[in-house]
Amino acid sequence: LPRMTRVYVIMPSTNRAGSLKDPEIAELFFKEDPEKLFTDLREIGHGSFGAVYFVRGLGWGGVGHAGVLSWGGQIGGKWQDIIKEVKFLQRIQHPNSIEYKGCYLREHTAWLVMEYCLGSASDLLEVHKKPLQEIEIAAITHGALQGLAYLHSHNLIHRDIKAGNILLTEPGQVKLADFGSASIASPANSFVGTPYWMAPEVILAMDEGQYDGKVDVWSLGITCIELAERKPPLFNMNAMSALYHIAQNESPALQSSEWSDYFRNFVDSCLQKIPQDRPTSEELLKHVFVLRERPETVLIDLIQRTKDAVRELDNLQYRKMKKLLFQEAHNGPAAEAQEEEEEQEHGVGRTGTVNSVGSNQSIPSMSISASSQSSSVNSLPDASDDKSELDMLEGDHTVMSNSSVIHLKPVSAGGARGAPRARPGDPRPPASVTGARPVALPPPQVTRQMQEHEQDSELREQMSGYKRMRRQHQKQLMALENKLKAEMDEHRLRLDKDLETQRSNFAAEMEKLVKKHQAAMEKEAKVMANEEKKFQQHIQAQQKKELSSFLESQKREYKLRKEQLKEELNENQSTPKKEKQEWLSKQKENIQHFQAEEEANLLRRQRQYLELECRRFKRRMLLARHNLEQDLVREELNKRQTQKDLEHAMLLRQHESMQELEFRHLGAVQRMRGELIRLQHQTELANQLEYNKRRERELRRKHVTEVRQQPKSLKSKELQIKKQFQDTCKIQTRQYKALRNHLLETAPKSEHKAVLKRLKEEQTRKLAILAEQYDHSINEMLSTQALRLDEAQEAECQVLKMQLQQELELLNAYQSKIKMQAEAQHERELRELEQRVSLRRALLEQKVRPPLGGPCGRVPARPVAPALLGSWLACSARARVPPAFPASLPAGPKGRLGAPGPECPLCRPAPAAAAPRQPPPELPCGCRALPDERGLRRPWKAATGGRMGPPD
Repeated sequence: LPRMTRVYVIMPSTNRAGSLKDPEIAELFFKEDPEKLFTDLREIGHGSFGAVYFVRGLGWGGVGHAGVLSWGGQIGGKWQDIIKEVKFLQRIQHPNSIEYKGCYLREHTAWLVMEYCLGSASDLLEVHKKPLQEIEIAAITHGALQGLAYLHSHNLIHRDIKAGNILLTEPGQVKLADFGSASIASPANSFVGTPYWMAPEVILAMDEGQYDGKVDVWSLGITCIELAERKPPLFNMNAMSALYHIAQNESPALQSSEWSDYFRNFVDSCLQKIPQDRPTSEELLKHVFVLRERPETVLIDLIQRTKDAVRELDNLQYRKMKKLLFQEAHNGPAAEAQEEEEEQEHGVGRTGTVNSVGSNQSIPSMSISASSQSSSVNSLPDASDDKSELDMLEGDHTVMSNSSVIHLKPVSAGGARGAPRARPGDPRPPASVTGARPVALPPPQVTRQMQEHEQDSELREQMSGYKRMRRQHQKQLMALENKLKAEMDEHRLRLDKDLETQRSNFAAEMEKLVKKHQAAMEKEAKVMANEEKKFQQHIQAQQKKELSSFLESQKREYKLRKEQLKEELNENQSTPKKEKQEWLSKQKENIQHFQAEEEANLLRRQRQYLELECRRFKRRMLLARHNLEQDLVREELNKRQTQKDLEHAMLLRQHESMQELEFRHLGAVQRMRGELIRLQHQTELANQLEYNKRRERELRRKHVTEVRQQPKSLKSKELQIKKQFQDTCKIQTRQYKALRNHLLETAPKSEHKAVLKRLKEEQTRKLAILAEQYDHSINEMLSTQALRLDEAQEAECQVLKMQLQQELELLNAYQSKIKMQAEAQHERELRELEQRVSLRRALLEQKVRPPLGGPCGRVPARPVAPALLGSWLACSARARVPPAFPASLPAGPKGRLGAPGPECPLCRPAPAAAAPRQPPPELPCGCRALPDERGLRRPWKAATGGRMGPPD
């Protein structure tokens, strides 16, 4: 086969949001002129948004199909849809998705070139007038599932799966088409799709949240029912009522019992009402229904049977048209009227419902693809099959339209402005001038497509308006949420800025106070150093004076002792002089040694006294320094506590402010949601009432037409009865003649006159009886027909009223359910907000009022030296928890403070019970070892053999 394509021509707006000056937008379209690439446009189908054309492509020398979509006065909002679908088509490439060839722009017309397909699964039902076989449904479903699995694996959603959007190619390949409703993000929450195939979560998307690719699984289940029963469920119901029914009633199922359990289970799995219970497309590919063994040529055989049926119906219509023209030429209008009656009788059962949306009309889907609106089952017969019919067309060619057979003059390459225009009433052969004409839909089916397109315009406009309203409501709600979110962010930033400003001020104040304390401590250290120096100098001066006095006294004592010794020697004359000198020297040495020892003892005592007094002085100075440090730390901690109290008060005020704003925002969102639901329900009720009036108006119009046509019908019935009477009279006349001849032959000639008279009277009596029966039949027929008409019309009115009442009750039930769900959602949101606020308040309270002590929560009953308070504060800063000091430290040299945390060097478990304090032991030097000022033992305890004090 030559290469073929399907082209969709759309009319975008000049004032579009995405400008072609944007390089990203310009790259989506080809630069070539489509009017020079595509020629010979022939319409083969018609849908809600345009027509599908069969075209010839000059670029590759083959033929294809083109869809011409006219967007009318609403072109301003459709340019983004074109860009969206082109981007979507560029992203997908799968054997079970229709192949994208390119998009061309010509002035204000876009040509979307797609792969050529023979037709859709919906066309198969239209041609054969019966459901498909189960193996055929399985083959089509398997191909569609493979395409859906590919889309869902890339987080894409088709959102308009139905038989009209599942196309078939010549080799029997299944293709998904019409991606104008597709979503490039999953999950989504838009109200998109065709009513009868919509999943419940799509209908309730704006009210209950988002949905994912499982909506396509639901639509596929409905499509299976459509292929098995020729129509989707609820198809005899108004499209709006079907939406309400789907949203709140149980899932549909297969009605006939002839289908296998595998098929039933597959459909039931696809139509699970709860999305979480519904399998994915990947899981359904493993279902027995699609994996069962089936002939590989099942779809090829189906396509071939469809081609044969289309050719047969095509030839039948052609012969019927030739017969009509022949009778019109010879018999005049009477034969034409009779032929019209025959056409009406033959056409019974082919007309579609006026109040339903078919599989080929995706009303709420604002798609730019025409494959879902109308497609056809086509074939390409050999040129020899059609050549014999060419001479009858005299150079013209024909295509099928939706009102009658279209006879076209040859057209040149062109876009929508050069599209062919129909001229009804001309005959057509079952082939075209090219010899390769696609065998498209039979003319009555294409005709019905255009008629349904015209008749359903009001319903389609209603559905489009309903969809636009849902979209507008969703945009309004999102705009309000974004506005409130921006307001909340701004409010939060303002509060954070105020808090940071306060903290900065507090930090500056604290830094100033710390510097002040450091200056005071440095001044106090200098004063203490000077006092200590003066104290040492004073003691040293006293000791020096004492030493001088001691030395003077020793000198006097030495002189006095020396004189005493000399006197003793002078009294003892017997001792030799030499011995006296030796003894005196020895005594002098003893005295000098004794004095030296006393001097040394004095110096040692002075040194010990000096050390002791210095130590006592240092202790007094250190205690004074500690008291000053405690006062400064107390002042600093009080300042910190004051700042923390102010910060916590601000945090509580900000919490109250945020809480008030959050509740106000939630109330605004809920009020708008309630108002939008109220407007939606008003619109739904107004649409339903308008639909009811339209149905009643159509029924009254039908009844008026029936009443107007009743005399004609009665006349026809009367003529029929009259004809029967005439036939009876003729029969009786023939019987009378036969009886008269028989009696005249058997009776004597003299009795012939009496016999003729008797027979004449008998004939007159019987004709009078027949005349009476005729009058009675006419009168009975008139009364019966009038009564039947009244009864039938009354019954139709009652049935219609009951149906409309049921649909209205269904709408009320649906709206009541939506209101209850909205109220439940509002209550749930309010509870969740209250829980969040309560939790945030509890965390804030816990942060504002922590337990006494440090981060570890303990308050050990042991003294904490002021020198270690810096480590404690540093630990508190690391833990990002405010210090848990009392408001004011207890007075005294030692304050008992809470320990910060386990990571702090101060956080050590306090002893269970403190041992009674023993006096310090006496050292060999004579002084006692004193405990450390912190109340702790010195670390050199073990090194001194158990002695507690420091060595001399």
